Parts: sequence; C-alpha cells; structure tokens
Amino acid sequence: MTASFREIPIIDLSQANSESARPNLLRSLRYALTEVGFLYVSNHGIPTTVIDRLVDALPALFELEDDVKKSVALENSPHFLGYSGVGDEKTGGKADRREQFEFATELSATWHPGLPLYERLRGPNQWPQGHSELRSTVEAYIEELSRLGERFLELVAQALSLPSGTFQPFLSDQHRLKLAHYPPSPIEDPSISQQGVGPHKDSSGWWTFLLQASPPEVEGLQVLNKAGEWVDVPVVPGTFVVNIGQAFEVVTNGICKATTHRVLSGPHERYSVPFFQGVRRNLTKAEAVGTLKSHFDTLGISKESEEGHAIDSAFLKGKYDTWGESQLRTKVRSHRENGKKFYPEVYDQYINDDA
Repeated sequence: MTASFREIPIIDLSQANSESARPNLLRSLRYALTEVGFLYVSNHGIPTTVIDRLVDALPALFELEDDVKKSVALENSPHFLGYSGVGDEKTGGKADRREQFEFATELSATWHPGLPLYERLRGPNQWPQGHSELRSTVEAYIEELSRLGERFLELVAQALSLPSGTFQPFLSDQHRLKLAHYPPSPIEDPSISQQGVGPHKDSSGWWTFLLQASPPEVEGLQVLNKAGEWVDVPVVPGTFVVNIGQAFEVVTNGICKATTHRVLSGPHERYSVPFFQGVRRNLTKAEAVGTLKSHFDTLGISKESEEGHAIDSAFLKGKYDTWGESQLRTKVRSHRENGKKFYPEVYDQYINDDA
C-alpha cells in the first residue's frame, strides 16, 4: 500500500502542451487523484489580471458598511447566495469563524411548484448596490475558472484511462464561488473558537479550485491524510489548490477520495476564494455509482482515516436519491435561518436527519 502523504503535490499544467512531458504529468496527476485527493496546479493559464482584480477587491468588499452587507444577506436568498457573517454558517454543528459572500454563475430562477424542491437552488446573485465593478470582476473570474475546470477534467479523464469528455455530462449549469474572510483570532484566548471551518469534505461541487488570497506567511488550511494526521497546505504563489468533491468520489467508486480538510483561525486575517465546479442537480445515486463502475472496479482502493470516513456525507451514505436533494439538505443544515424561511416543509427532516 502507498504510504500516507505528508505534503501536497504540485502539478504543472503547462506539461500538457508537450508530448514528451505529458506522460509525466498524467502519472503525477493519477497519484494525486488516487492517493491524496488534494493538489496544487501551476501554470494554469488564468490571466494574472483576472486574479489580481479579484484579490485587490477583497479588503474593500469586507470593509463595506453593515447595512450594505445586510442588503445582500444570504438569508434573503432561497438560492443560498449572498453575504453571511462570522458564525452564521455551521460545519459539523459548530459555528465557523469567517464571513463570506457567495456568488454563482448568473442564472435566472426557474423553479415553480411541481418541480423538485432542489431546483430552487438555481437562481440569480445578489450584488451590492453602487459596486458595479465587483460584478464584472466576479463574473470574469467565474468565467475563467469554469474554463479551467473543463480543461482540467480532460486531463483527469486521461490520467484515469478514460475517454475524452467522460466527465462533462455530470456538470451543472451553475458553478459557485465564495469570497471568504477569516478575521484574526488571538490563539492565547481559549474562549475564542479556532474553527475557521470545521473538518469536512467538499459537498458543493465536482471539484474545488481554491485561490489562497493571502501572503505565504498566513497559514490555516490543513488536510487529513490516511494516517489521521493533519497536513498543512501552505500558500504557493501562482497556484490554485484543487481538491476532489464528494460527487466525484461517488462516480469514481471511491477510487478518488474527497479528502477531509479544515481551516484553523490564527493571528493574521486570511482571505480565501474557493470555486466549486457544479454537479447537475438531477444526478441520481444509481447513475453516479453505476456509470463508470466497471472501469473503476479494476483499480485498487486505499482506505482513508477513521476520522475522515466519519465525516457527514449525505449523498455517499444517506437516503437521498439525487445530488440536488443532498445539496439542499447540506445548505439547510449549514444555513438554518434560510432553511426555516424558504424550506419549512423539509427543515425539521434535514436538521434531525444525521444519515
């Protein structure tokens, strides 16, 4: 069995453009997919100007007046898009010490009675009035990351010995983006929680592409290896941190694990920008498990740690048949005021259901 990882591999995507270097890239990517679940990508092709515009906008965005933030509060949105303050979101039943703005591919709301309730997750963003430059900055970033995600999936398919285009049919019409701010936390005060985000596996997408938008000396992100040890994921300038989401684990029959991770608050404020590549909401568990089962049955599986295996995963372990309902449950459990307001018919079921 391969030894448990101690560091996160860096994959140079420019090697995809070289016939001689491409085999090495695919070998390295295959290892990252099957043994780690986390990786950095460098030379990713996203214009520096697009990234810099977003990073430069973050401090001013989180310094907006409280009434401006409240005007786009996530609790106003049945789509779970908008601003949420420190402690408003919960992971593992405990409050996360971060504030964030959540955006998505700009789409209209199409839900009406008779459609599955999870179709209400699709809908438009809330944009702060008087900050039109923010919308153009965010939309340009989402567009570029959407393209990167699709290019990356082609390499993933090749690394796993699958035909081109294998994974595209699983994608959603809407991808999501969080702009997150972790306030500094005095580590000498035991009364203040150090949970920036509690241990979890990404349930919001197919793959996550994370921009760590703070200087290299700002730490916080950690991943759990198969020995049950927490491994730091330091800032590496010019890269994205990329990790597997739970739906991809299901589709690959557990060969590619969604790795448990967390964020610890520290003495420095931290900015983080995760992009969640969306999974189509009507994907059924039978379809997810069965589509590529015969291919992945031929590959070996490395077990994850006991702590990682215990992380709540409604789609993997629960009773919900579609990815959309699994997502709706996760959103309601994380943002309970929204659940009470917009989804009262399922609120109690989702909150009390630990399946």
